[in-house]
Amino acid sequence: MRVLTVDDLTVSFRSERRWVQVINGVSFHIDSGETVAVVGESGSGKSVTALSIMRLLQKNVSRLSGRITLGDTELTGLSDQAMRDVRGADIGMIFQEPMTSLNPVLTAGFQVTEALRRHRGLSRGDARREALRLFDLVRIPDAARRFDQHPHTFSGGQRQRVMIAMAMACRPKLLIADEPTTALDVTIQAQILSLIADLQKEIGMAVMFITHDMGVVAEIADRVVVMLKGDKVEEGPVADVFAAPREPYTRMLLASVPRLGALGDTLTPRRFADLSAEAAAVDAAPAPPPQEPDKRGAPILTVDALTTRFAVRGGVLGRMVGKVHAVENVSFTVREGETLALVGESGCGKSTTGRSLLRLIEPASGAIRFEGRDVMAATPAEMRTVRRRMQMIFQDPFGSLNPRKTVGASIREPIMVHGLGSAAEAEARVADLLQRAGLTPEHALRFPHEFSGGQRQRVVIARGLALNPSLLVADESVSALDASVKAQVVNLLLDLQRDLGLAFVFISHDIAVVERISHRVAVMYLGEIVEIGPRASVLTSPRHPYTQKLIEAVPIADPAERQARKGLMTDEIRSAVRPLDYEPEPRRMIEVAPEHFVMEH
Repeated sequence: MRVLTVDDLTVSFRSERRWVQVINGVSFHIDSGETVAVVGESGSGKSVTALSIMRLLQKNVSRLSGRITLGDTELTGLSDQAMRDVRGADIGMIFQEPMTSLNPVLTAGFQVTEALRRHRGLSRGDARREALRLFDLVRIPDAARRFDQHPHTFSGGQRQRVMIAMAMACRPKLLIADEPTTALDVTIQAQILSLIADLQKEIGMAVMFITHDMGVVAEIADRVVVMLKGDKVEEGPVADVFAAPREPYTRMLLASVPRLGALGDTLTPRRFADLSAEAAAVDAAPAPPPQEPDKRGAPILTVDALTTRFAVRGGVLGRMVGKVHAVENVSFTVREGETLALVGESGCGKSTTGRSLLRLIEPASGAIRFEGRDVMAATPAEMRTVRRRMQMIFQDPFGSLNPRKTVGASIREPIMVHGLGSAAEAEARVADLLQRAGLTPEHALRFPHEFSGGQRQRVVIARGLALNPSLLVADESVSALDASVKAQVVNLLLDLQRDLGLAFVFISHDIAVVERISHRVAVMYLGEIVEIGPRASVLTSPRHPYTQKLIEAVPIADPAERQARKGLMTDEIRSAVRPLDYEPEPRRMIEVAPEHFVMEH
């Protein structure tokens, strides 16, 4: 049965007193129980198509023509009140950026129960029980306690899971998933994809899956719609499109997908082939790789027994009743020109570790030395100097940019504050940084809300490079980028490392990209490093059971391998909350290969 029909959809936006057409007569359909993946680069029109179906385009500055039909209902002709009844009940949507989609002043649990009471007519108690069941399904740890907490207390991946629970709460006829697994680690991603597939079988739900991850497309899609600059350039069954793509653009997308294991046991990172000339560059030889860092040199960063904990308050008086052991006894070093990747599930402490390095979150104990300076003993004035040399690229690009400033002003500001050049020199630097990050100098005049999610991520990367740092802490810096732009940014980071001797702490859940960019890998679980060593050794010969599960869950960009995955994590993620008097038992790291250490288990 046909669930959704989009016929000759055309969308225009008003910009500077003229109308700019961004969707050009796109047509496709989705049947009951079918998953159609809409793929394409950032800015291709994928999300605008989804927002058009939901009738969420801003009035007065947008113009839509064509027909959008849900079952027998013509959506383009519905009143606003009737459309509100359709949203949530008949169509659920998982938005790309969970922090901007969740209400910051309402608890996560309330936002899910609100949808259940509004559309399914459940009582308060029944809605709470159903919401807790959904929280368990999407594997939010300690769901009963987290239910009454606000979105800012959740990690990026956990906020995405709340959005998924909310979208699926009313068992919609059509689920529109706009990059729903972008912020999720591979194990949670596999669980969510399985959950969506199970719900499809149970209620015949149709799914429109918007993504740039071709591994996910191979895993879940029945058909693929490829978009480029507002046009549909190719459509067909997933097996046909992957086996014999007709369009050069589709071939380029598939060629830019990093595949785990492609590098074998080589010691150095590798660039992607040059993809700028579309299919003609598919077989282009990669440029020479960066050199292996000198292991005899002194580390640029030394972290010893780093521990960061957060208070848990409860009761009428809000007394401290426990602590979240977010980072526990973490130690590692990073040399000049080296990339250390931190990987692990959402909520494992990766981002907290990165923020603790710059003391954006105050550690409870431990030692951090950066370029010979004791970071833990530094005064606020001294920390300004430290942060000039050690910059951070944040996970949420929209939340880390000032919405009232143009992106050019945001990039220019640190250059001017630190006195690194005149106004003219700063302008030239901004233009150069934007071009390095895959944008144009003209983008400097735009505000953050005028960019797609992937473009905002590139702006944040450009800002992180503004002060010529020696170490970049990159927190999911390529997670929101489509495959070809991800390849460009990874190549950019590798070029900078080769040319400037730049060091990276690269925080990511994308293990295939980690293999491409890192020299060493540290795997985190519940705030601890459970395995650390050379990239090839850790990824090709993982010794800790948790590392093995992570690697087994990586999606493979081949529809023929869809049924081959096994052993996925389905158990409850343990909570990191501990009583006030709890002290962890000391555990030792065992060397299982040269420089390859595994925590005893």
